[in-house]
Amino acid sequence: MYELLIFLTLLILGYSFGQISERRHYRSIIEREKQTLWMPVMTLKTVPPQITRCHTQLVSGNVVISIDFFKKFVAGLRSLFGGRLQSYESLLDRARREAILRMKESALEIGAKVIINVRIETASISKSSSRNNGIGSVEVVAYGTALSV
Repeated sequence: MYELLIFLTLLILGYSFGQISERRHYRSIIEREKQTLWMPVMTLKTVPPQITRCHTQLVSGNVVISIDFFKKFVAGLRSLFGGRLQSYESLLDRARREAILRMKESALEIGAKVIINVRIETASISKSSSRNNGIGSVEVVAYGTALSV
């Protein structure tokens, strides 16, 4: 009985602190997205024809975000029955948006006005390679070509 009480307490604490952390991160992302909203990020492979002279440079942004215990627990239960794993969806959403923001911030440092040929790579990082216990954290890398006119 004592072990069950400890488990439930840790589960509630994990949920509470995980939600607080996620909300704080989303607020930070939204605020920073407002500041860089003017900078276009495109998947075009070539420089637009209206830009005749420009300086190009590779820019990237990467982030590793860990999943909290509660989300991992809920995802494990959900995977037994199948369906969407919403706890992982928010993790990937935050990671992608953060990586793109970091890439934009890197482009701003060199004075770029637009980023073309943007690509996003995602990798999962397990907590232990010896046990197949699912995702522990996710790494997202966003990279592209920054154009300074």
